[in-house]
Amino acid sequence: MMVSDGMGPSSLSLARSVAAITGDLEPDSQQLFLDLHMIGTSRTRSSDSLITDSAAGATAFSCALHSYNNAIGVDKHGRPCGTVLEAAKRAGLATGLVVTSDITDATPASFSSHVRNRSSENVIAQQQIGDIPLGRTVDLMLGGGYCHYLPQSNPQSCRTDERDLFTEARNNGFEVVGKDLEISSLPALGLFAPWNLDYEIDRTDQPSLEQMAIKALDMLERQSPHGFFLMVEGSRIDMASHANDPAAHARDVLAYNRAFRAVHRWLDGRGILIATSDHETGGVATGLQLTPLYPPYEWFPQALVDTKHSTEWLAPRIRDRRDIEEGLGFDVTQGQADQVLSSSNRAYALSKLVSERARIGYTTHGHTAADVLIFGNTDHMRGNHENIEIGGFLASALRVDLEPITKELNLNTSGWFE
Repeated sequence: MMVSDGMGPSSLSLARSVAAITGDLEPDSQQLFLDLHMIGTSRTRSSDSLITDSAAGATAFSCALHSYNNAIGVDKHGRPCGTVLEAAKRAGLATGLVVTSDITDATPASFSSHVRNRSSENVIAQQQIGDIPLGRTVDLMLGGGYCHYLPQSNPQSCRTDERDLFTEARNNGFEVVGKDLEISSLPALGLFAPWNLDYEIDRTDQPSLEQMAIKALDMLERQSPHGFFLMVEGSRIDMASHANDPAAHARDVLAYNRAFRAVHRWLDGRGILIATSDHETGGVATGLQLTPLYPPYEWFPQALVDTKHSTEWLAPRIRDRRDIEEGLGFDVTQGQADQVLSSSNRAYALSKLVSERARIGYTTHGHTAADVLIFGNTDHMRGNHENIEIGGFLASALRVDLEPITKELNLNTSGWFE
């Protein structure tokens, strides 16, 4: 399964226009590879809101049920629910998670752990390496977020105790890497940043989503040639839209498109690929009215191509107008520069400049209730579907039953579940 966190239909349109300039479209169709494999749409909601968060959205995929916003692998009553990943592992299949966020973030956590609130990331990390009644259920984890694995005394830690989860992981059989993808055996844990991985527009020496996905496929097939389950997430697509940063958003969508193409070609019909988003973020629109009267029809993707860095990367590094112009790739007025430099949130102020230059509009820094797209190499999810139907499809495709896992998790929740 692949998840494009926060990517809505307008995200794809935006990225396609950028790709037309950068030469990243498919040569025969002048479309993104994703466009060629769009099979349906998904309705997104949680049990307590028409606008879901990523935790409830991912739990809909992992447990095939609606839960409340902030829920990680639990039902709407706060009780642990068995996930497709856990059931796949119990059925003898190898399992993996590949993300560009913290490995403890909502989407990977919802497949591999059970907590009542997504903020319990240190507990999520403990469960991911096997501190859970089911034991270790994930064979391979690649992404960011190693601060949750370091003891509090380490300057890079974000834990509130002295547990060293890297040592615990090694004691539980994990090979641990932190600089490259030179993994020799499973189980393995590869975390390449203390928090999230860099946006694609800023990435230098960290592995790409495509590289991590292909490495995971190779390793899981070697471990379990009769079958495996892998969840790959383009996590930072969502975060760029939370920041209303269209340049970073476009580049991460295109990175996800490359990863989807690579996974699709690697499978070559040997397995099932289903891909969707948990929700749309930002209310992205390729068109922005800047005039009081009826607006001209304008949208300038070249502005996103010219932008050199995410506004997150640029904000702490700017000192003057020249720094802003070098980072954004276009001229700004002194008045615009002064507004950015005096802003209490420089990243947001920079994003506004980029958006207005490109004529990209946003309705929110949060999520929306918009339907999202479904892609795949199968006909089984054609049409419009409730998000929990995707979880049901995963269980069916894997031929696993989630109920026995749910019952086992709820036999005794003392000591591990919070």
